[in-house]
Amino acid sequence: MSEERKSANFEAKKVVVEEITEKIKAAKSVVLVDYNKLTVAEVSALRNKCREANCEYKVYKNTLVRKALNDLGYHDFDADLNGPTAIAFGADETSAARVMVAASKDYEEKIVIKSAFVDSAYVDKAGVKALATMPSKEELIAKMLGSMQAPLSNFAGVLNNLVAGIVRVLGAIAEQKN
Repeated sequence: MSEERKSANFEAKKVVVEEITEKIKAAKSVVLVDYNKLTVAEVSALRNKCREANCEYKVYKNTLVRKALNDLGYHDFDADLNGPTAIAFGADETSAARVMVAASKDYEEKIVIKSAFVDSAYVDKAGVKALATMPSKEELIAKMLGSMQAPLSNFAGVLNNLVAGIVRVLGAIAEQKN
C-alpha cells in the first residue's frame, strides 16, 4: 500500500510538472516572486489585478517548477526557486512584470521580485523592473503606426488644400469673365 501511495503521488506530481511546463510554453513572460507574509485578502486582490492585466498568478512547489524549467533546458532559475515562490504567467512580455513590480511597491517587503523568463531567456531582478516600465508590444506598434500615419495625413491635407486653392482660383476667373 505504501508503494501504491508513492506511485500515485509521483503521478500527481508528474501531472503538475506537465501543467507548469505547458503554462511556461504558452506564456510570453513568467515572473517569479517571493510572496512571504501576504494575507488571504492581499493574495485575492493580487490575483484580481493579474486577471485584469491578462496574467495568471499561481503558487507551485519550487521543486516542481525547477523540474519543469530544467526539462525545458533552463537551469538559471535554480537559485531563485528557494523559499515561498509565486509565479505570474503573462500573455505579453511586460504585463506580468508590470503587475508584480507594482505589487512589490504596494505590499512592501511582502512581495519581492526574484527573476523572470522572457523570450526564452533569464531576466534578473533589475531586468524585471526595467520590463515593467516598458510599454507593451501593442502600444509600441500603435505608436509606430501613428508616427508613420502622421506624414501621410499631412501630405493628404496639403494636396486637399492645393486642390481647394485651384478650385477657388478657377472660380474667381469664371466670376471675372461673367
